[in-house]
Amino acid sequence: MRLLLIEDDAALRLGLARQLEADGYRVDQAADGEDGLFQAREYPVDLAIVDLGLPKLSGLTVVQRLRADGRAIPILILTARGSWQDKVVGLESGADDYLVKPFEYPELAARVKALLRRSLKATSDVLTLGPIAIDFSAQVARLNGEVMDLTAFEYRVLEYLVRERARVVSKQELSDYLYPHDEDRDSNVLEVLIGRLRRKLDPDGTLAPIETLRGRGYRFTLG
Repeated sequence: MRLLLIEDDAALRLGLARQLEADGYRVDQAADGEDGLFQAREYPVDLAIVDLGLPKLSGLTVVQRLRADGRAIPILILTARGSWQDKVVGLESGADDYLVKPFEYPELAARVKALLRRSLKATSDVLTLGPIAIDFSAQVARLNGEVMDLTAFEYRVLEYLVRERARVVSKQELSDYLYPHDEDRDSNVLEVLIGRLRRKLDPDGTLAPIETLRGRGYRFTLG
């Protein structure tokens, strides 16, 4: 899962990013509302954590503009203001949940997990598609009940294709999801990852779980 953390307090932002990454999330960071809005618009994001008191653009403005764009990603707002009026303003702007500073990391982690689960429209963390089961919480995939030996990148590819299985995912979109936007990408690396993942998901060559549509991208075919 790829998260966007928009927070101008550098110590808090870096600390939260380290803890979230230790929990297995990919975390992009922004120190002001303008950069945060740009990243949310330009790159695939599964959830945004947005501080309200941001420079350049306020957190409320960021949330409002994302919702005006039609972006339905879950948004958790962070606020130093604890009054119920401020909470209502944040939620009415389009946020899905709020957390008042100061807070403990386990509470933020629990809210992130709950919002992501709700966005997946799943009643549990496990999604079963034919012989393949994916435990989003544990970040583990099973084939016929046996845990698959996937690298972190292979798991991310599988998770993203499964979540977006109703449509074709372009190579560019998948690359944006996998790699920081300031890294050089090599399309050959992505093709190798897809090939390796196909062999692990379908060792007998009977499922064909990942379809390649020439010139368009990839689609997960099960479910």
